[in-house]
Amino acid sequence: MSLFKSASTISLLTLLSRMTGLVRDLLMASTFGVSVMTDAFWVAFRIPNMLRRMFAEGAFSQAFVPVLAASKEKEGEAATHVLIDAVATLMTAVLLMVSLLGIVGAPVLVYLLASGLPAQGFDAAVIMTRWMFPYIACMSLVALGAGVLNTWRHYAVPAATPVLLNLAMILAAWLGAPWFVRLGIEPIYAMAAGVMLGGALQLGAIVWALRRIGLMPRVRVGLEPARAAWSLGATKKIAGLMLPALLGVSVSQISLLINTQIASHLATGSVSWLNSASLLMEFPTAMIGVALGVVLMPQLAAAKAANDSARFSHMVDWGLKLVVLLAVPASVALLTFALPLVSVLFHNGAITARDVTQTTAALMGYGAGLLGLVAIKVLAPGYFASQDIKTPALIGVAVLLATQGLNLIFVPYLAHAGLALAIGVGALINALWLLLGLLRRRTFVPEPGWGRFLLQVLAASTLMALFLMWAGHHFDWIELRAERLKRIGLMAFILIGSAAIYFISILASGLKLRQLLRH
Repeated sequence: MSLFKSASTISLLTLLSRMTGLVRDLLMASTFGVSVMTDAFWVAFRIPNMLRRMFAEGAFSQAFVPVLAASKEKEGEAATHVLIDAVATLMTAVLLMVSLLGIVGAPVLVYLLASGLPAQGFDAAVIMTRWMFPYIACMSLVALGAGVLNTWRHYAVPAATPVLLNLAMILAAWLGAPWFVRLGIEPIYAMAAGVMLGGALQLGAIVWALRRIGLMPRVRVGLEPARAAWSLGATKKIAGLMLPALLGVSVSQISLLINTQIASHLATGSVSWLNSASLLMEFPTAMIGVALGVVLMPQLAAAKAANDSARFSHMVDWGLKLVVLLAVPASVALLTFALPLVSVLFHNGAITARDVTQTTAALMGYGAGLLGLVAIKVLAPGYFASQDIKTPALIGVAVLLATQGLNLIFVPYLAHAGLALAIGVGALINALWLLLGLLRRRTFVPEPGWGRFLLQVLAASTLMALFLMWAGHHFDWIELRAERLKRIGLMAFILIGSAAIYFISILASGLKLRQLLRH
C-alpha cells in the first residue's frame, strides 16, 4: 500500500493546509469584511499565485519532474544531482529578472486582471502587487525543491509547506492589521507582508529538507555558470518541454484572468464570493487530485522510462478508480449541501446572509465539475510522464474557448455563479478528452469491473444525496448563526453520517475496498 499511504500522507497534510487556509480566510472575513479593499487584496494576491501556478507548479514541474525521474531511473543519482544544480542555477538567474519586471510592471498586471476595480481599490492592488511579487521567486524555488523531494519519495515537507504561508497570513490578520491601524497604515496591507513572510518560511523548510537528504542544489550566480548550465542537454530538454507546458497551464490561468475581469464588472463582492467558493472546492480537489497526481507523476515517468506499459496502465487505472470513489460523493455533497457548508464556515463577523447565498451559488457551480477537476490531476500526468505535453496543452486551448462560450450563455442569467459553472463544465470536457486520448493510444487499458464499480459508486452516492438534501432543507442554517456551536456540531454530525451512509453502502454492494486501496 506504499502509493496509497504516500497519497494519504499528502492528503492529510493538504487537509491541514486547507484548514489553516480556511481559518485564514475566516479571520480575514471577520476582520476586513467584503469590500473594495478585500477585492484589491485578492486581485493582488492572485497575480503572483497565477504566475506560480503557470510557471513554478505548472509548466516547470510538468517538464522538470518527468525528466528528473527518467534521469534517476536511467543515469543514476550522481548525474541527476548535476542536473538539479544546473536547473537551480538557471532558475535563480531568471527569477531575479522576473521579480524586477513584475515590480515595475505592477499597474499593467492589475489592469489586465481587474480593470473594473474602483480607483481606490486599483491603487491599493498595485501597491500590494509590488510588495508580493517576489513571492513568485520563493515559490519557484520551492517547486524545484518539491520536485526533487517527491521524486525521491519524500512527500511530507512539500505537502506541509503551504501551512506556513497560512500561519504567516493568520498572524498578519490577527496582529499585523491592528498594528498597521495604530501606525496609520491601511490595515489590508498587513496581509501583503504576511504573504512575503510565508514565502520565505516555505523556502526555508524546503532548503532544510533538501540538506537532510544531501540534495541541496549548488547554485552559482553569473553569466558563465548560467551558460554552463544551459549547455547540459537535459536542461535544454526541460526548457523545450516547458513551452507547450506553459501553453497548457496558461489556458487555465487565462480563463481565471478572464473570469476575474468579468467578475470585477459584476456586483461588488463578486471576486470575494468566487474566492470563498473556490477555497471550499479546493478541499477535495487538492486532497484527492493533487495528492494522487504528486504520487503518480514520478512513478509513471519511471515506468515509461523502463518501458513497463503494464505497470503504467495499472497505475492510471488505480488512480482513476480512487478519483471516482472519492470525487463523485464529494461533488454530490457540494451540490446538495452547499448552503450549510458556506453558512457554517463563512457566516461570521462582517459576512452577511446575502454573502452566504451568493457564495453558495458559486460553490454549486464549481461542484458540478468537481469530478473533472480532480480527474485531470490523474489523467494529465499520463501524458506528462511520456514527455508529451503538447497534447494536453492543445486540449486546454480548445477547452478555454469552450469555457468562454459557456460564459456567454451562463453569466447573463447566473452572474458570478455562471463563471463557476462554466469552469466546472469545462473541466468535465477536458477530463473526458484526456481520457479518450489515453484510451486511443492504448497507454491506458481499463481493467475489468469498471461497469459494476460505477454502478456501486452511483448507488451509494444517491443514498447519501437523499440524506444531505433532507438535512440541508430541514434546518434553517442561516438563522442558526445565533447558535454557532450548535450549527458547527450539527454540520459535523451530518457530514460524518453522510460519509458513513456512503461507505457502508459501498461495502454492502460488494466493493472490495481494501483490495482497491492495496497498491
